[in-house]
Amino acid sequence: MAYLSDIEIAQQCEMKPITEIAEKAGIEQKYLEQYGNFKAKIDLSIVKENQKENGKLILVTAITPTPAGEGKTTTTIGLADGMSRIGKKVCVALREPSLGPVFGIKGGAAGGGYAQVVPMEDINLHFTGDFHAIGAANNLLAAMLDNHIHQGNSLGIDTRRITWKRCVDMNDRQLRYVTDGLGGRVNGVPREDGFDITVASEIMAVLCLASDIDDLKTRLSNIIIGYDFNDQPVTAGMLKASGAMAALLKDAIKPNLVQTLEGTPALVHGGPFANIAHGCNSVTATKLALKLGDYAITEAGFGADLGAEKFLDIKCRMAGLTPSAVVMVATVRALKMHGGLDKKALNDENLQALEKGIPNLLRHVSNIKNVYKLPCVVAVNRFPTDTDNEINFIIAKCKELGVNVVLSDVWAKGGEGGEELAKEVVRLCEEEKGDFTFSYELSGTIEEKIDAIVRKVYGGDGVILAPNAKKQAEKLAEMGFENCPICMAKTQYSFSDDATKLGAPEGFKVTVRNLKISAGAGFIVALTGDIMTMPGLPKVPAAERIDIDNSGKITGLF
Repeated sequence: MAYLSDIEIAQQCEMKPITEIAEKAGIEQKYLEQYGNFKAKIDLSIVKENQKENGKLILVTAITPTPAGEGKTTTTIGLADGMSRIGKKVCVALREPSLGPVFGIKGGAAGGGYAQVVPMEDINLHFTGDFHAIGAANNLLAAMLDNHIHQGNSLGIDTRRITWKRCVDMNDRQLRYVTDGLGGRVNGVPREDGFDITVASEIMAVLCLASDIDDLKTRLSNIIIGYDFNDQPVTAGMLKASGAMAALLKDAIKPNLVQTLEGTPALVHGGPFANIAHGCNSVTATKLALKLGDYAITEAGFGADLGAEKFLDIKCRMAGLTPSAVVMVATVRALKMHGGLDKKALNDENLQALEKGIPNLLRHVSNIKNVYKLPCVVAVNRFPTDTDNEINFIIAKCKELGVNVVLSDVWAKGGEGGEELAKEVVRLCEEEKGDFTFSYELSGTIEEKIDAIVRKVYGGDGVILAPNAKKQAEKLAEMGFENCPICMAKTQYSFSDDATKLGAPEGFKVTVRNLKISAGAGFIVALTGDIMTMPGLPKVPAAERIDIDNSGKITGLF
């Protein structure tokens, strides 16, 4: 049987005018700024002026990702459509895709099958220009920094200790380490430099955590770009750059409104990576979704050890949010891969591999239930090759933790395939009250907080700070940043910092090689393993398959 590709399904959808979607969501025309017929920005004043009581917040997260796929965004969208089908007023809030993965190995991030947000091509490409604005603001700060040095360096900036990088929203390993300012005195001051991908820029994190323009400007001013010759931090505010940066971001800070294939209102806004940043859509979009719907459904990037941990410990803490329920997405196929099964053998029933791999799911579920103390349901994306024995095995194991399992078929059936999951989520919100708790308190030392994450969330035996990281921890404490939350930069493929350790490894320690303060975002980034803030393209990039014809129809995007 031939299946339509995601882009073919999206292109067959008859989208409703965005004004109709806004009306369905209860957004008055005065708040709407249209970008064509099918997407719009929403003025931030709506959040303060809307007097409706907040709806219930639902977080969708997942097991540790594998090449077999889990379908977290697809489940998030299908759940929203399923809720709409059972008569609930719902709004979904998602991250914007980065061009890096779109043209790289991962592809787009607008859902899949019959659970997508549209216009799919626009969302995966330039959309409303938010990422370009973030890149422009990032690079304006870089330009003002180097110009300040060129014009006499009155702040005494040590060019060997500049931490601010330029950025571009593309996977381009060639730009990781560069030397610039060459060509003589009139062309700048020669120094070592580098590029990050735009979604790794601190400005992305700042935009996603800022509540309004004033908060945005304060956070931008606090960004540390390097250190002077007296070992004191130099900020964007000291360079007088924050006002101009905020001006570039005046539209980017406004949430974007689009729709699902079934016409459910969707806010797609912001997109920090989850393995190198905090991995959640903007606070403004989430708070707006809570105002627009009786249920607001959002997701966090990669597995629950990364996305959900940061959503709960960073975003919820900073924004004062409390989830009512958590959906844990899994597939039989991915769990068998965690059990050591080769990708080519996933179509065959294998309870032995499933038994070896299911601890990954159970640890994630246990974290939500026992560390964060939130109601949880497991959503299994069912594939035609999954057997009843395998499904029943997962159901039995999850019941031991007091968690129900619901089969999800949103990829093939859209909202209809998400109705049972929607009913269970509503039941959790109405019948099971959580006692939301963070995995660590801010009052601990930097090392104690990282240690708590490793032990409580990852299931490890603690943290090792490399000598360099120990010095940085002392310096950050001296600078007054010890009480900041921690943003772990770690591989998404394992609970540990070793991508090869699948399932639910035990007896490991996580080594932190560097600590970096994101003073504008308000968190400390702990870098582990070989995490890159500028990815590279694979041997055969997705870009090779993407094309456009004379009528403007795009193909190959997925």
